[in-house]
Amino acid sequence: MVALFLACAAFVGTHFLLSHPLRAPMVARLGENGFRGVYSLLALVTLAWVAYAFHMAPKDAPRWTVDDNLWIIATIIMWIASVLFAGSFSRNPALPDPNAVRNLERPVSGVFAITRHPMMWSFALWGIAHILVMPTGANLLLSVSIIVLALGGAAGQDAKKARLMGESWQSWTRRTSYVPFVLPITGRAQWRAIIPSLVVLASGTLVWLGATFAHGAIGAGIWRWIY
Repeated sequence: MVALFLACAAFVGTHFLLSHPLRAPMVARLGENGFRGVYSLLALVTLAWVAYAFHMAPKDAPRWTVDDNLWIIATIIMWIASVLFAGSFSRNPALPDPNAVRNLERPVSGVFAITRHPMMWSFALWGIAHILVMPTGANLLLSVSIIVLALGGAAGQDAKKARLMGESWQSWTRRTSYVPFVLPITGRAQWRAIIPSLVVLASGTLVWLGATFAHGAIGAGIWRWIY
């Protein structure tokens, strides 16, 4: 568990350091491509460390009883996460894109009417779902690390984009929400505005079905009740 804690700390910590305080000086010294190479290498090494440490961690008893009710909640959460993930690739101003400023000016709808950070929240929801149905010490540590990385990364991304894009990003933040579903709940958007396109819904559902099917004998998602 100590090894897993150190691996998770390294994985999360290097992401935060390289994404924010160390990025500019490293780009100045190594160039953009050199920085990306170092970033990718550290991400792969620390991720491999996390995977190995998780595999070697003790298999302790669950902290609470996991029944069908929790599995149903986790299954719904993972479907929402999958739809957010699928929709995050379409005209996302947070992603590297020469049309990023133009994307900031479009009407807010679909997954971006749910949250302006659909990809980050998809990872956070993944962590929440896995905490619900796999409450072991190792999985709690791993899942909390993913949640911290995702939501902390989203907050850091807001600050960085505000510096780089100025009023364009600030206007985007005023029209969107960091926390999911705040816009329709507070009446700042119609509930129908958050409904993603059929392509996004279909893509997200396929990701959800495939990812849960890949769990095999564990029986995750709807496959738990089919097999």
